[in-house]
Amino acid sequence: MFGSIGFPEMMIILIVALLVFGPKKLPEIGKSVGKAIREFKKTSEEIKDKIEQEIHADEIKSVKDDITSIVNDPYKDAKENEEGKKVP
Repeated sequence: MFGSIGFPEMMIILIVALLVFGPKKLPEIGKSVGKAIREFKKTSEEIKDKIEQEIHADEIKSVKDDITSIVNDPYKDAKENEEGKKVP
């Protein structure tokens, strides 16, 4: 819906901003907006990294649990009776 902003749209936005804020305030506002965007990107990267660490930790725990169950009873999967059901 909002897609990319083309050159004509950008010029209209700049003209309106210049009329509303004036030439003296416009650089300060641009600087503030740029700083806010950088901070948002930094925070979103930190959140993404945290989520990836949690997923990785869950995968490690799952593998650890699998290895522990194999070490505790290495023939568990091979223990079946004649009907094909696993023996407890």
